[in-house]
Amino acid sequence: MSQSQPAIPAPGAVAVPAKSLAHLPLPLFAAPMGIGGLGLAWREAGHALGAPTAIGEALLALTAALWSLIALLHVVRASRHPGAWAADLKHPIRSAFAGAISIGLMIVAGALIPYAADMAATVWLLAVALHLIIAVGTVRGMLVAPREAATLAPPLLLPLVGNIVAPVVGVKLGFVALSWMMFGIGGLLWIMIQPLILARVVSGPTLPEKLRPTLAIMLAPPAVGTVALVQLTGGFGAAPLAVFGLAAFMAAVLLTLTPAFARVPFAMSWWAWTFPSAAFAIAALLFAQAWPTPWGGVACWIVLLAVSAVVAIVSTATLRAALAGHLLAPEG
Repeated sequence: MSQSQPAIPAPGAVAVPAKSLAHLPLPLFAAPMGIGGLGLAWREAGHALGAPTAIGEALLALTAALWSLIALLHVVRASRHPGAWAADLKHPIRSAFAGAISIGLMIVAGALIPYAADMAATVWLLAVALHLIIAVGTVRGMLVAPREAATLAPPLLLPLVGNIVAPVVGVKLGFVALSWMMFGIGGLLWIMIQPLILARVVSGPTLPEKLRPTLAIMLAPPAVGTVALVQLTGGFGAAPLAVFGLAAFMAAVLLTLTPAFARVPFAMSWWAWTFPSAAFAIAALLFAQAWPTPWGGVACWIVLLAVSAVVAIVSTATLRAALAGHLLAPEG
């Protein structure tokens, strides 16, 4: 009885081990976004609630270190496995997470402001330039090769609407005009792109199970938009109030979906819960300071601690996956 022989690679083909840096997920860049967003929320809570400032600063230091580590790993990955990196950039859904690279860098710039403002400005400008390149490439790709409905998923908001993150940091650094322009790009792209995503979600095809947590990304534009408008307008006036109302509504809708999200097996899509909820926490803190109520402080503490729990749960699950080698395995 003959035994089966191992498959012979095609001439010129390079065999990739089952566990290899080639499989390092591009969506891992969402981790610094989530942790950094929480760090900024705790920093704001130090002003609004008297929360310990060390928590926010520690989280922001961790964000900078984590972003640097992930970026280094992907540089090595791109040098050793250029085909794998190129495949990510061509993938209709994974490629959207390239926007998380520059958004994370914007958050790092925000973390640096109290300590090294000049360095923060340099990092912010680099992040804005990178994000614009990614956004231009994304829009160009959509125009040159129209997408099927199945590829219209919430992560698409990252490279496009992510432009509205820039003013959150840019205004504090004195880049007011450029921040308004970035807000205009992100806001208008949000108005154009989100209806397409909603239409796909409502009418089908149904999102795959592991992508369902990415619905939480739809909270990010109104939450971040609120914070950006507060910075740009210098107060929590009519425009931020209107956008914050939408953010609170979306947060309430997503809260009802929490049990369904929790049933999804661990995947990198879990990180979609983190940054949007952290941005909402910051918006809620700013709202509570501008429009004080007897219950505002308690509500903000509840939101902040809930977001902290979400980030802790997702971080722990990711660390376990990393230790088990799952982050270096092919996507299932």
